[in-house]
Amino acid sequence: MKRLYVIVFLVIAATAALGLAIAEHSGYVLVAYKSFRYESSLWATLALIAVLWLLVWGIKALIELVMASSGVVNPWSRRNRSRRVQVAIEHGQLDLAEGRWASAQRHLYRAAEAERQPLLYYLGAARAANEQGHYEESDRLLERALERQPQAELAIALSHAQLQTDRGDTDGALVTLQAMHERHPHNVQTLRQLQRLYQQRGEWSAVIRLLPELRKDKVLPPAELAELERRAWGENLSLAAQREEDGSVGLQSLTRAWQQLTSAQRQEPPLVLAYAEQLRQLGAQVEAEEVLRTALKRKYDSHLARLYGLVRGSDPARQLQTAEGWLKDHPNDPSLLLTLGRLCLQSSLWGKARDYLESSLRVQRNPEACAELARLLAQLGDTERSNQLFQEGLGLLDERLLAAPLPALARV
Repeated sequence: MKRLYVIVFLVIAATAALGLAIAEHSGYVLVAYKSFRYESSLWATLALIAVLWLLVWGIKALIELVMASSGVVNPWSRRNRSRRVQVAIEHGQLDLAEGRWASAQRHLYRAAEAERQPLLYYLGAARAANEQGHYEESDRLLERALERQPQAELAIALSHAQLQTDRGDTDGALVTLQAMHERHPHNVQTLRQLQRLYQQRGEWSAVIRLLPELRKDKVLPPAELAELERRAWGENLSLAAQREEDGSVGLQSLTRAWQQLTSAQRQEPPLVLAYAEQLRQLGAQVEAEEVLRTALKRKYDSHLARLYGLVRGSDPARQLQTAEGWLKDHPNDPSLLLTLGRLCLQSSLWGKARDYLESSLRVQRNPEACAELARLLAQLGDTERSNQLFQEGLGLLDERLLAAPLPALARV
C-alpha cells in the first residue's frame, strides 16, 4: 500500500513539474521543407509525437491479435498444422505399441509426410502395414522413406530385412542383408541380423564362415560367441553326417567336417560329444568308442561318460575295465554308474549291472537308469519291481503326466 502512495506522489510531482515548465516557457518548433511548413510549441509537438507512437503501437497490437485469433480458428494455420502432427505422432506411437496396426499406419504416415525428419514414422508405418499383411504397401512406405532420407539407406534396409523375415520371406531378407554386408562390412547390426538369419535357416556352414567377422567386430559378448561357435560346429557335424555322397550317407563327409576343426576345438567336450554321437548313428561304433575313450582319458566329462555306455567297442571287456578305472576318481557320478550298468548288461554280468544301476538311482533318479534296471529286473523275473520302475521313469520324463489327472471315461 505504501508503494502505491509513493507512485501516486511521484506522478503528481512529475505532473506539477511539467505544468510549471509549460507555464514558464512554451517553446517553439519549426519544420520547413520545400512548400511544407510546420509551426507549433515544443510541448504540443511532443504531445503529437506521443499520440502518434501510441497509435502505431495500438495498430501493431491489433494486427498481432487478429493474426493470433486467425491461427486458433483457421484449421490450416501453421500452429494448427503443427498441433495435428504432434497428435498424430502421439497416437501413432501408442497404437503401434499396443498393436492397433491400421490406426498406427494411418497416424504415422500422416506424421511422416508432415515432418522434416520422417524416418522413424515411415518405419513404424511400414511395420504396421506388414503386420496387417499389406506387404506391398509396407515396401512402398520404405521406398518413400528412402526417397525422403536417402542417407538412411542402411537403417531402412535393416528394417526391410526384419520385416521380410517376419513375413516368412527369408530368401528376400538374405538378399537384402548380403547387399548391405557388401556395402557396410563392419556394421554390427548387419552382422547380427545376418547371423540370426543363417541360424533360422539352418545354414550352419554360413554361420561358421561369419564367425571371424563376428569376433573381429565384437558383435557378441565372448561367452555368447563361444557358445555360438560350439553350436555351429556341432550342427555342422550333424549336417555332414546326413549328407549323401555317391548315393549313400557316408562317413567321409563327417570325417572331413571333423578335420576342419582346430586341434583345440577337437578337444572340447560338446564337439567331441556331437562327433561321437554322429559316428554312433552311422554305425561306426568302434570309431566312436575310440574317440570317447581318448577324450575321457584327456579330460573327464559326465556327458561323454554317459555316451560311452551306448557305444560298442571292439573289446567289450576292455571297455568295461576302462570305465571302471574312471570310477575311482568319480564314484558318485550317476552318468558313469549308468554307463557301467549298461556295459555290464552288454557282457551279461547281471549282478554287477544291477548293483551299478541301483547305485546310479541312489545318487540321482534318472529315467534312463529306471528303464535299464526295469528291463533287467523283468528278465530276472521281478515283474512287480520292474513295472514300478517303468512307471517312475515315465513320470521322470514328464512330471506333468503325473500332475494332470486322466479324463473320466465316457459311459456308453
